[in-house]
Amino acid sequence: MIFGMTTFTIVHVVLSLIGIFSGFVVVFGLLTAKRLDGWTALFLMSTVATSVTGFLFPFDRFLSSHAVGILSLIVLAVALLARYVRHLAGAWRCVYVVTAVIALYLNVFVLIVQLFLKVPALKAIAPTQSELPFVLAQIVVLSLFVAVAIAAAIRFRNLPLRTCETAVKECCPRQNIVNWLPPRRMNLSVENATTDSFR
Repeated sequence: MIFGMTTFTIVHVVLSLIGIFSGFVVVFGLLTAKRLDGWTALFLMSTVATSVTGFLFPFDRFLSSHAVGILSLIVLAVALLARYVRHLAGAWRCVYVVTAVIALYLNVFVLIVQLFLKVPALKAIAPTQSELPFVLAQIVVLSLFVAVAIAAAIRFRNLPLRTCETAVKECCPRQNIVNWLPPRRMNLSVENATTDSFR
């Protein structure tokens, strides 16, 4: 055990922190109209792993953390659908932004709960988590995330959709495509062009 935590707990905490950090990077990308594909994959996968591992801790009754975990997995499923199946087409772009921000918020919500449980100074001012400091902290965080979700939906909506055609143009400029053609095909193209010119 390290710091009173088992190896499994440490893995769960690390996954959660990775999800939160990468989530903030992704949200920053949404606010600046950037896709950040690598960070998005890391955020979604680590957040899914965090929610799943949360159900593997021993328990004898249904807890509020399980409800948050179920809600998180539902939200993440919709986000994955919008991002990788629907490819942000049409209204799915807004759906992705909202669900991504909600998924990050739920991670932060649990983080705040754990901080008030584990940090002595915070636990002293809100021992039952029904006290004003805890409630105010959650209200402020929720308000910030609502504002961020609205702003991100507006900004990310203006990002041009990156289609397969766009990706090909970016990776294979027109002047370089000829260089990729097999020699025989290039010769045929030249022969056809010469024949057409004499018709």
